[in-house]
Parts: sequence; C-alpha cells; structure tokens
Amino acid sequence: MNGLTFVLLVLGAGLALLVFNHDSGQTFGIANEDFGQMIYLLPIAGLLSVGILAGNRGGLTQVLRYIAVWLVIILSLVAAYIYRYDLQQVGARLSAGLIPGSAVEVTTAQGVTEVIIHRGIRGHFHTSASVNGQAVSMLVDTGASAVVLSFEDAERIGLEPQRLAYTVTVSTANGRATAAPVRLDEVAIGPILRRDVRAMVAEEGRLDQSLLGMTFLSTLGSIQMQTDELRLRD
Repeated sequence: MNGLTFVLLVLGAGLALLVFNHDSGQTFGIANEDFGQMIYLLPIAGLLSVGILAGNRGGLTQVLRYIAVWLVIILSLVAAYIYRYDLQQVGARLSAGLIPGSAVEVTTAQGVTEVIIHRGIRGHFHTSASVNGQAVSMLVDTGASAVVLSFEDAERIGLEPQRLAYTVTVSTANGRATAAPVRLDEVAIGPILRRDVRAMVAEEGRLDQSLLGMTFLSTLGSIQMQTDELRLRD
C-alpha cells in the first residue's frame, strides 16, 4: 500500500464515521470537531513516520535530516495559519501597489469583511468602482453630498448627459459645479453593492474626476480612515 492510498483510506474512514455520528455529536466518545482534527492529523503523522523510517536506511544523520525537514514544514504551516491575517494584509498592500486604485477585500481577525482603498501618490483615495456594470475611476469624497459623475464618465456608461437638465448646484472638493440629478441602477466597490443610487452628472468640462459621495458612503456600516488606507465595511 503506497502513501497516497493510506491517506485516502484514513480520510475516507474518518469522514464516514463523522457522517454516521453526525446526530450524536460524538465519535468514540470524542466530540466530532476534535475527532475530525485528529483524523486530519493522522495521515500527516503517518507520512512523517514513513519518511523517518525510510531515512533510517541512510543512518542517524539521514534520519535527523528528515526530522529537521518535517519540523520546518510543520512550523511553516503553523506560522502561516497563525499569521494568516497579517499575510493577507501584506498581500493587499502588494495588490494595491501593483494595481493603483484597486479595492482590496480582506477579512479581519473578527471574521468581518472589509474593503481597503489605499491612498494614492497625490494623497487622495481613488478607486475603480463599478457603475451600471462599467468600471469608473472615482475619488472618494466625504464632502460631496452625492455620487457625482463627470460628463465623460456619464456618457461612457450610457446616461446620455447631453439630454439631462443641469439644475442643481453641488459643492465638491474641487469647488462648485452645476449638475443634473440622475438615478444609477447600481454602484459597487468590490463586494459592496448598492442599487438605485441617487447621483449627479456634472456639466461638461466642470469636473475632471467622478466623485464617490455620501449617497453611497452613508449606506456603509463604517468608514475608517487610517494613515494610508481607507477601510469600508458593508
């Protein structure tokens, strides 16, 4: 019997026992959760033993070498599990650095999903949002009372801005602009999705960057601004 067959047999038998004893909550007097962890570790221990026995043919030095290799592997796996959230943060920062404006989804130590937007080179928080299914680069602006689209972005997503009535004056981080009220079918930042969002379209030439304003931001559970990142929680 080779090692793979042994592992599959142990896992299969353990799974069958867990399914059979699901209602009772125990297997051989052990809680099913603990029994499942034990079944998971048994094949690893078996393979470790096989490796050590195989290394015995090369003498004590070879055995010690095998033990050292397995210890490094086990400790690496344990460390990766313990520091999984920290590693996730590192991955998020790398992703944001390689893809400017990318909204990175992470899971906190409490199991809560957050979307992180990293500060850009100019000190602002830019992100790529999905507006009516189209990617739109937006500046996160808590000072804007509504989501405000530039004339060009509105035209690109099919709103026909030349036919809108520009009757509303809005205040943004770039000053005042005249805008037309509209309703957006959906606005999404990563997994955070809002439908039927009240928004504005700025007159042509009055806004260089579309703004992610409070008609979207105010629907979030929390907005936390840190030194170089903005955390959005649904």
